[in-house]
Amino acid sequence: MSQSSSPTEAMQLARAEAFAMPLARIDVSKPRLFQDDSIGHYFERLRRDAPVHYQTNAINGGFWSVTRYKDIMAVDTNHAVYSSDWALGGITLFDEPMAERRPSFIAMNPPLHDEQRKSVSPIVAPGNLAVLADTIRSRTATVLDSLPRNEPFNWVERVSIELTTQMLATLFDFPFEDRKLLTWWSDVATSMYGEGRLMATKEARLAELDKCLAYFTRLWNQRVNAAPQSDLISMLAHASATRGMSPHEFMGNLILLIVGGNDTTRNSMTGGLFALHEHPAEFVKLRANPAFIESMVPEIIRWQTPLAHMRRTALVDAELGGKQIKKGDKVVMWYLSGNRDEEAIDNPNQFIIDRARPRQHLSFGFGIHRCVGNRLAEMQLKILWEEILKRFPVIEVVGEPTRVLSNFVRGFTHLPVRLPG
Repeated sequence: MSQSSSPTEAMQLARAEAFAMPLARIDVSKPRLFQDDSIGHYFERLRRDAPVHYQTNAINGGFWSVTRYKDIMAVDTNHAVYSSDWALGGITLFDEPMAERRPSFIAMNPPLHDEQRKSVSPIVAPGNLAVLADTIRSRTATVLDSLPRNEPFNWVERVSIELTTQMLATLFDFPFEDRKLLTWWSDVATSMYGEGRLMATKEARLAELDKCLAYFTRLWNQRVNAAPQSDLISMLAHASATRGMSPHEFMGNLILLIVGGNDTTRNSMTGGLFALHEHPAEFVKLRANPAFIESMVPEIIRWQTPLAHMRRTALVDAELGGKQIKKGDKVVMWYLSGNRDEEAIDNPNQFIIDRARPRQHLSFGFGIHRCVGNRLAEMQLKILWEEILKRFPVIEVVGEPTRVLSNFVRGFTHLPVRLPG
């Protein structure tokens, strides 16, 4: 590919390559395809020619890629056949060594899953969301009012990370002055190690996660000996299903809650702005009718698909999309592909803020593992865009985004923007 190619030309070349490549060579788990945003062409090819596609590589071994909406739903809603049990590998494509796996309720089956999930669900109950709304709006206003004018800045750092980190600190009742540790630990937990990555070695990555566990263990010890409060640590410390957790299990649930509360919202806050930049007519439509925020928020979450995949393991032999899945096979639901499936979603490659059925997306999952904090994420995005429209008639995106090198988190590290005036 020529370095002088325009972004449009580069995408055309990437699509041609995806459709010319033999199916046996297509590997949609390559993080580079997500970082350069060419992955959609490979998913389009698989949806057309091999919607349930077996592949193998040196890092992940053999696995089935499930790329159509209906097949993803069939897997996600059938935990009796397709398990997220941590002992079988959990929810991510890469199999960590057994000694390093950290069980969490998303990687458990009923009844333990249901009991542990109920321990933290009160924090996103409607009554508590109503209490949080004023805090979210006040902080959002403060962050937006602090942004510079007439000079470029990184939207990811100044807005998306700052707002989600403040929210996480509130949910955990985490020391506010140390809140940036939450973002750091989230990034460490969701990244692979290696040269050029966030953590160069496995040992360095595990050492950072041990620091996370030590910090939260101190908070746990304070709260388990105090009266129950409405934060996540206190809920875990006092609930019968979670107060006896091992350190590994505590760590697993911490990472689940940190990543769940951070990455989905953070990357949607950036992805929504970039989507409007790529679809300027939709931004005009939004400014003319701010009521479209209501339907735009789930459309942002569909469009961005902040977590690109979830993995399951087959408990029994099964048939899926005309393929024979064997007991023990690794089955990967590519939510990002399902959210672009032409058979399930009208004009899926268009960002449409007044889409008729905006919640027809896979980003939160389905079945027993549907994202517990989905309404909180939507509320944060809704408030952000309400406050943006009050302040900024124009937000200029002044450069290409830098995307995360990951096949799991579909996110951004940098989006240069400018506020005129």
